[in-house]
Amino acid sequence: MLPPLGPLRVFEAAARLASFSRAADELHVTHAAVSHQIRQLEEWFGRPLFLREKRGVRLAPEAERLAEALSTSLDRIAAEAEALRLRTKSEITVACIPSIATRWLIPALRDFLATHADIMVKVVYAMAAQRLRETGCDVLITLGADTSDGVLCRRLFSRANKPVASPRYLEGKGELTNAEQIAKADLLHDETMTHWEQWFAKAGLQPDRTPTGPVFQDFNLLATAAIAGHGVALCPVEVCRREIKNGNLVVLSDITVLDEESYFLITKAARHKAVAAFCGWFQQVVDPAAR
Repeated sequence: MLPPLGPLRVFEAAARLASFSRAADELHVTHAAVSHQIRQLEEWFGRPLFLREKRGVRLAPEAERLAEALSTSLDRIAAEAEALRLRTKSEITVACIPSIATRWLIPALRDFLATHADIMVKVVYAMAAQRLRETGCDVLITLGADTSDGVLCRRLFSRANKPVASPRYLEGKGELTNAEQIAKADLLHDETMTHWEQWFAKAGLQPDRTPTGPVFQDFNLLATAAIAGHGVALCPVEVCRREIKNGNLVVLSDITVLDEESYFLITKAARHKAVAAFCGWFQQVVDPAAR
């Protein structure tokens, strides 16, 4: 025969915390309510479960095994309940290159989770050269298409790079509207200096000097340096769409390089409905007209 379950929960908290007051705080009830339920349980057992002392209460020795059994059982119940709760949700893992993760995915992800409470999303970093099968993930957001069998690629936007700089940098540099003026500016580089060489060639300019300036291994570092006013960077304007719109970056020329490349959303051709929901949502994040 089981004792009353409500008082047992109160007893476990009071025994674990060695205090009726702290148990009341944890359970969000009054001290009097805790005392009443403990007395109810003591009446059921026919013996005191706590020793009342001037400075508080102490668990009676004969009640120690009951307290231990209750604590262990409640921990197990909590663990199983959480596992069961999680099994009712769909879980998807999204591998995303840092530039898209920080500028597009993470800022908007809260909206997806709010409207898809039954889907758990795990976000991990992807390397630009990885393919979907190599990541072991459900979704890959990266630079370049995946031509492997059994995958579905959806183009998000172009990688077209244009020269950009922050208003802070431009304040002290005067006009930077043509290739000759840009060539004399402080140039910032993403992994390699060859992109600037390509840009100047496309602009029909052979600079007097080889491009110099700091090289940043990660695009996020390059963009941060440009926004901070360190110089002029070649950035994919679609990736930096928000920074350009809000005025943190200014496009200095419409001449582009790397415009033959694009960013893609990649999944298995046969998609789980949770994956399909995520992909449809993200396509509308980057292109509100997408359907």
